[in-house]
Amino acid sequence: MSAREGLTRFFASRGGIVLAGGLIGLAAALLQKLGNPANMGVCVACFTRDIAGALGLHRAAPVQYLRPEIPGFVLGALLAALLFREFRPRGGSAPVVRFVLGVFAMIGALAFLGCPWRALLRLAGGDLTALIGLAGLAAGIAGGVALLRSGYSLGRSQPTRAAAGLVLPGLALLVLFFALLKPGFILASAAGPGSLHAALGISLVAGLVVGLLAQRTRFCTMGAIRDLLMARDAHLLSGVAALVAVAFAVNLALGRVNVGFAAMPIAHSQVLWNFLGMALAGLAFAMAGGCPGRQLFLCGEGDGDAGVFVLGMLGGAAAAHNFGLAASPDRIDEAGALVVGGVGANGQAAVVFGLLACVAIGFAMRERWK
Repeated sequence: MSAREGLTRFFASRGGIVLAGGLIGLAAALLQKLGNPANMGVCVACFTRDIAGALGLHRAAPVQYLRPEIPGFVLGALLAALLFREFRPRGGSAPVVRFVLGVFAMIGALAFLGCPWRALLRLAGGDLTALIGLAGLAAGIAGGVALLRSGYSLGRSQPTRAAAGLVLPGLALLVLFFALLKPGFILASAAGPGSLHAALGISLVAGLVVGLLAQRTRFCTMGAIRDLLMARDAHLLSGVAALVAVAFAVNLALGRVNVGFAAMPIAHSQVLWNFLGMALAGLAFAMAGGCPGRQLFLCGEGDGDAGVFVLGMLGGAAAAHNFGLAASPDRIDEAGALVVGGVGANGQAAVVFGLLACVAIGFAMRERWK
């Protein structure tokens, strides 16, 4: 057995996925200590939103920064795919639908204020509102599983040229180029979450390592719940559990566990909209075939369909902040009183519309209707 074959077998094992999940939890907890926002060592939705702001796609000043972790995920996955001969350029599977699903996934995530990874990290930091979001995520994925069982499909991807598969990794390199050179047209937060970040080199290395590990193990939070519901398979779920356990242990050791429900870091305590926001995100992830992290790793493998979903997330981030759809966090005012944040009327309407639109897409894309 060659070394490549041995590593492939290990990463496909229960030990491999547990190791990957644990290292992701370790990296996320340490990134918080090194400068990333509290309970946000890694958040694909929030970091994509920050990149959208830095590129001027929205003008919400507190959330503008070219997060190196995101291009690191793509390039780490690309490196793994090349090393293990899994770079397979492909695309053409309902790209417009995937873009729309990416938009709705981001709107739902920003109603909750985090992607599935951040929900887990919020829980590992003691934020009990994460339990509501995770329940919504599971409900949304369950809805997606029901659609899959009824015949929903976006069709098959087709092989394409290598150049097409390198477009998203190329864009990731461009983001890193801008982050290093800091040209004048790139925006950066002076205060707020966008101003909180670890050093660029540390963030990039963490992203590369996570991207490499996640590509090899197929780590996916949505897939973990989907596999459990569809096949009673807990393989991916063991990696998710390892992420939470390690992140919690590191947070506890660093004194960064603060158990509570209201006024948690960059979170709100509106129960209904935490649930519905993540239900929308979970439904969109299940319909697109992967959580936002998994979509980035697929981009590294040359999957253009995943790239379209990621571009949809960028568009969703722009829409969320340009049209007042994103939630605002709880805060403590100058008198020490709790000011509950949450989702405004525009955001509530967008979440409900997104749920209805995703269900309509799900029924319209059932193969038995062809």
